[in-house]
Amino acid sequence: MQNWKLEDLKSSQNLWRSPTALAIIASLAIGGASVYTVLNQATANEKQAAPVAVKPVVKTVTALGRLEPNGEVIKLSATSSTEGSLLQKLLVKEGDRVKAGQVIAIMDSRDRLQASLVEAQKQVQVAKSNVDKVKAGAKQGEIGVKLADTVLFDRASRGDYKEAIAQVGQGKPVTTEIDRRTITISGLFSIGASFAADGNLITSDQNFLRLFPKREASSVSLGLVQLEAGYDPKQVKAALESHLVDNDVKVLTKAEFIEFETDYWKKNTAIGFIFSLGVGMGFMVGVIIVYQVLSTDVNSHMKEYATFKAMRYNNLYLLGVVFEEAIILAVLGFIPGAIAPLGLYYLTRNATNLPLYMTVARALTVLTLTMIMCIISSAIATRKLQSADPADMF
Repeated sequence: MQNWKLEDLKSSQNLWRSPTALAIIASLAIGGASVYTVLNQATANEKQAAPVAVKPVVKTVTALGRLEPNGEVIKLSATSSTEGSLLQKLLVKEGDRVKAGQVIAIMDSRDRLQASLVEAQKQVQVAKSNVDKVKAGAKQGEIGVKLADTVLFDRASRGDYKEAIAQVGQGKPVTTEIDRRTITISGLFSIGASFAADGNLITSDQNFLRLFPKREASSVSLGLVQLEAGYDPKQVKAALESHLVDNDVKVLTKAEFIEFETDYWKKNTAIGFIFSLGVGMGFMVGVIIVYQVLSTDVNSHMKEYATFKAMRYNNLYLLGVVFEEAIILAVLGFIPGAIAPLGLYYLTRNATNLPLYMTVARALTVLTLTMIMCIISSAIATRKLQSADPADMF
């Protein structure tokens, strides 16, 4: 038994010393090392593949807005001093003779100083123009309207602007906004509202282009030419029309422009149609009412008219009598009809701020239409007189 165990031990030792066993052990060791290396490499790659979330740092902020100075506007510019200027070009040589006022050298600050001189000269011209306007009687608001973002306001505008108008009237500027742009009201004027607008503003051409940047400077809707004393408007109009040969330009005098605007509102707008329809309906209703009055009077005095016909008065004479009655009705109806609208015009003007007034020309037009209306009614009412027979009446 002991011998068997001893032989087994020796055989096992020989097995471990054999080359095959050593090769197997080496292969296992190498395979284990390879697996360990691969696993470590995969773990490292996973760690590298998982990035750490880093919150971005906000360095800039973008927002819409408008920067305005808290106080007065200070204009910054380069100094006009020649200190530190360098010689750019020398125009004379050593030993040359020079004259008084001759330019002998050019400094590198010449262009900057020349621009400052031009700007100063423009400011002087503007100041002189303002002084001349003040001497001529212009108001301060008319001068201030040339400043940037400055306008004049219509005190007769439709709306509740009493507080703002009072402040401007006291010389205090009022600040407001138009299309997200800050403007300053420096003065007042009076035009009044209309059917198309509740109010008006007056400003310079540059301010207008700032408020309406999409509008081209060459796109002019209406131009005003102010004539000096002694010039005939019609002759000036003819001279302008000879130079402005384009069909899209119309030259009108003040009276012609008013007529042009009136015709436009009468013929090309719904408001003009409604007003014309109202005048026509009023005229027709007036003819019917006056006809009923005259017809009733003629029927009630038919015997008297028949007596006139028996006395050999012709129909024309009887028609004249009825016409006289119609004219008396027209005049007697016009007097209260002209006084009452004065109050109605006043109430309408205060309620709507529209420039509505009873003018003399309008009153005469109404009187003429009233007489025509009454004459037409009388002509219709006298048809029964022509067929009246005195024998049938008695």
